[in-house]
Amino acid sequence: MEECTCLCGLGSSRGCRCHQECQGPAETATAEGSGGISSPRPPTPPLHCSLQDLPVEVLVEIFGSLPGTDLPSLALACTKFHHILHTDSIWRRRCREEFGLRENLQNLEMMGMSYREVYAKLFHPYRGILGLWQLDTEHYRTLLNVVVDGLRITGWTYGPCLNLHVDGPMQFKPSFRIRLTERKSATVECMEGRHSRPHSRHIQIRKNRFSTQCNKTDHLKDLPARLREDWGRVLVGKDRLRYDCLTYRRLYLPPSHPEDLIRPGLFQGKYHRFGLIIAMLSFHGKYARVTKITGDFTQTLEIHLMRRIQLGDGKIFRNFNKLYRLVLEIDEQVIREQEDGTEESGGHGWQSPAQPSVGESGAAASEEQPVPFVLPVGVRSRHQNYPRTCRMCCYGVDIVTPCGSGRPWRFPGVFILFDENHLGFICLETKYFILFGRVQNTFQNVEAPSPQAFLKMLKNIQSRPR
Repeated sequence: MEECTCLCGLGSSRGCRCHQECQGPAETATAEGSGGISSPRPPTPPLHCSLQDLPVEVLVEIFGSLPGTDLPSLALACTKFHHILHTDSIWRRRCREEFGLRENLQNLEMMGMSYREVYAKLFHPYRGILGLWQLDTEHYRTLLNVVVDGLRITGWTYGPCLNLHVDGPMQFKPSFRIRLTERKSATVECMEGRHSRPHSRHIQIRKNRFSTQCNKTDHLKDLPARLREDWGRVLVGKDRLRYDCLTYRRLYLPPSHPEDLIRPGLFQGKYHRFGLIIAMLSFHGKYARVTKITGDFTQTLEIHLMRRIQLGDGKIFRNFNKLYRLVLEIDEQVIREQEDGTEESGGHGWQSPAQPSVGESGAAASEEQPVPFVLPVGVRSRHQNYPRTCRMCCYGVDIVTPCGSGRPWRFPGVFILFDENHLGFICLETKYFILFGRVQNTFQNVEAPSPQAFLKMLKNIQSRPR
């Protein structure tokens, strides 16, 4: 007897209903009718299969690949899904893929916690503050980098380094941390102060902005004596800024495009004796901007990429008066075009950074051979170890808006591209040279959701804080 290979449990294939259903229309007609003639049978409806019918192991794999924010809604679908979503391997995968957590299970067992509790009570409530932030104050703007640090979330504050080397990494110190306590609840602890122990701190999160409030008001007294003088005016600011209550707004790093002159990003330069200042290089069509994002006043270098200065063999830098007259002629032409409204984009260069940036100019700069570079006689600089060759130069203008002044100052000058990681600017009015070096630190959660969001953020940097 021919055995049936299906799962219906019948012994022979002749009496098996599944075997008859699996036969084709021609075979069925021949078997049932005399002479091979029979009436056609309607097609068998497909078997109904539900997601709930899948094995638990398959469901665990599927649920583990979904975003953690979707899993609570999935748990409400049925009791089976609710029980499956208590499987800790699902949440371990979500913690690893979404937040980069690499902790082993033994550390969690010592704390008496599960990955599900870590995700639900720590990562999910505070995921909105991960990334790079700017202190929103009219006196001094600094940076805050909030990252996942093992089973904690730590906020690292950038400190103005007194080191003159622009190629070194940014210096950060811990500002606050968020951790799970033995009560299995998240606690925010302030880490400011030199001698004080961690103490309570409150965080209020809003869209693209969050604020912190601390119950300790003498952080300034705990600072080292070397930094107390420089930071005194920064943190106190004539009693208008309370250091125990701070507000931060989100920063996005500029998106990159293949046609950009070089890779955009963060650079650090030396403006004055108070340490290194962080600036952001971004491209906007025929313009580029170097926007200062730390310090006590707003400052932007607006670079006209299409107004190139011919380098020749580098002799243009040897005669300051000749360089000054050349830049002044370009500056007068730019001002006339802005007044007449004939300059493209109104001379402000606010175009979407996702558009191709200088195409021909960028390609030409990459193909040019470096030429010797020496600072013109009489130009001051705090950097004696600047690069001795450069790739291209452009006309630019330094726009400065001091605190308490509604009218910006503009200083025409020369923008210098040395290489992929070094920029420079010579302000001809003050005869001062600033060198910028690319920040080597890496940051996470800093991508703008859209070019428009980045552009809006960049404009807000130049605006007065609320």
